[in-house]
Amino acid sequence: MDGVTVVQPIWGGLANIAQLESDGPNGHLELLALRLYNPTAHQWNLNFATSKVGVLNAPAGQALIGEFRDGHMVFYDQEPYEGKAIWIRFTFTSLTPNSAESEQAFSNDGGKTWETNWISKYTRIKEQS
Repeated sequence: MDGVTVVQPIWGGLANIAQLESDGPNGHLELLALRLYNPTAHQWNLNFATSKVGVLNAPAGQALIGEFRDGHMVFYDQEPYEGKAIWIRFTFTSLTPNSAESEQAFSNDGGKTWETNWISKYTRIKEQS
């Protein structure tokens, strides 16, 4: 898929909203990510919604929770998938001022093995005036 993500910082960097619009073989995707920093826990909460569902983190409504470690971010959540509880891992790696990568993976064996099902590569573009 090819697309554009626009990130809007909020609360002086303690939160942000990211809007993704992309197109690929399976059609058009509109995704919203709401990222909230908890200064007490030193962790981020990552919440997703799509324009097709219109609910944050459907169906369970829980946020992925994670933190910066060793130059990357790792988030975890447990969600129902096809009638079974699975673990979700979402990582941000290769963080630079102008680029990053993210990866989503599922585990149905408690985190022993992971199936990667989404990889994104981000490149900052100049703001258009």
